[in-house]
Amino acid sequence: MRVFSAANRFGALALSLALLAGCASNDTTPEEEDEFAGVQERELYELARTALDSNRYPIAIERLEALDTRYPFGPHAEQAQLELVYAYYENGDWEEARAAASRFIRLHPDHPQADYAYYLRGLSAWQAGRFSLERLRLIDISKRDLGASRDAYNDFRELIQRFPQSEYAPDAQQRIVYLRDLLARHELHVADYYLRRGAYLAAVERGRWVVEHYPESSATRDALATMIEGYQGLGMDDRAGEVLAVLRENAPDHEQLQGGRFVPKHLD
Repeated sequence: MRVFSAANRFGALALSLALLAGCASNDTTPEEEDEFAGVQERELYELARTALDSNRYPIAIERLEALDTRYPFGPHAEQAQLELVYAYYENGDWEEARAAASRFIRLHPDHPQADYAYYLRGLSAWQAGRFSLERLRLIDISKRDLGASRDAYNDFRELIQRFPQSEYAPDAQQRIVYLRDLLARHELHVADYYLRRGAYLAAVERGRWVVEHYPESSATRDALATMIEGYQGLGMDDRAGEVLAVLRENAPDHEQLQGGRFVPKHLD
């Protein structure tokens, strides 16, 4: 005769209870777990719109995501996908908004509101790159990582290139002006670091990058000054003289020009 210990009996009982619990959970159908089961597309869309109109963005997102999943080819699918981008944006879900906008643009490049998707994608990157302390002028955003701001710059440029007559183009253009100066200043912060470290060639390259890629930026004159100082550090006086002539012609009142003579910041 085989004798079971108390430990074995308790183990067997626990196993039986676990199996029963598993069987009970399997009795629940996916439809019973889905709160939107049986809800038709139009009704689900109207529920989502109601949430959007009352600024209940998390609820709107839940309903729009359900609509996108359950009725991906329905008559409300395209509008729901676009409004999902907006809901993500208003909810502060910047990465989700950018991903949803990119998806909408890829699936519906000729949609009448495709420009709006580009605009929301740019705005999401713009917001992701902002820092609340910047408004208080406690930090300089140009010294931070500007990956999101760079994305916003590219997004707004693409919007203007593809839809120059879009109602969103003027605002995008104003943001481009700000972002262009921001990105240019960031490059010059890096160039200044290279000058202080004696990495003159790297500093020259950063200055040239600003001149070539952000020629309309207010930082261009400082980029020329950076190049001059970098060339001087490399002992390339001829090249430094050429750039100095350009700086004198375009910015005769630059702070590093004193009596027409260039005064470096970091060279002895």
